[in-house]
Amino acid sequence: MEGRLAWVHCARTGRCTLLMVHPRRGRQAMEAMGILPRFAGIAVHDAWAPYDTYAAPDHQLCSAHALRELQAVTDAAPQGQWCWATQAAEALTRMQQLVSEAVSQGRDAADPAALAAQVRLFRSAALIGAAQTAARSGPLMKKHNALARRLSDRQDDYLRFTRDFRAPPDNNGTERDIRMAKLKQKISGCLRTMPGARQFCAIRSYLSTAAKHGLAFFDALITLAEGEPWMPAVT
Repeated sequence: MEGRLAWVHCARTGRCTLLMVHPRRGRQAMEAMGILPRFAGIAVHDAWAPYDTYAAPDHQLCSAHALRELQAVTDAAPQGQWCWATQAAEALTRMQQLVSEAVSQGRDAADPAALAAQVRLFRSAALIGAAQTAARSGPLMKKHNALARRLSDRQDDYLRFTRDFRAPPDNNGTERDIRMAKLKQKISGCLRTMPGARQFCAIRSYLSTAAKHGLAFFDALITLAEGEPWMPAVT
């Protein structure tokens, strides 16, 4: 954009979407967006360090990102050899299933015995992984060790969704909300000016929020063009 990179940031719920473009990727952009500095709920995100500088919200680290990282460790292991990452991934996936079953059955908690068993498997796998890679001999082993230690050290944040059903286990919703920006980048190329990028983000925020409230894109654009933009009800 004007010869420099910029980043699209996304904050969203099941009812609202806000996209913002900023020349920085980290905390400076988050401050400019104005969501996390005032947020006291559960922030669902990947393990990007600037998110953790905000202490007011509880944090749910994205399981989908963790599963992709664990799969990469499994793929690098010798064929046929037991791998700690496989056990951790299977336990994490099973915990998501237990929570889904509880929600679908109208229960406010997952089966405690079944959940405890998977938590033990998850934790033991992370501890074994940290021990096996403690030598950190080489870039790949360093990455695997960092992952294992993060899964262990931040177990509560990875597994918050098992205790608080308000928290989704991943930030896939954000990935969906930001997909159009990535699609435009892939097909049409990057936006060339900051004003144009801001306009794009504003329109996408408006349309995504309208869609979450059941309003068709075309109808939302008509009301916008007529000078009477649709607005979500304040509750």
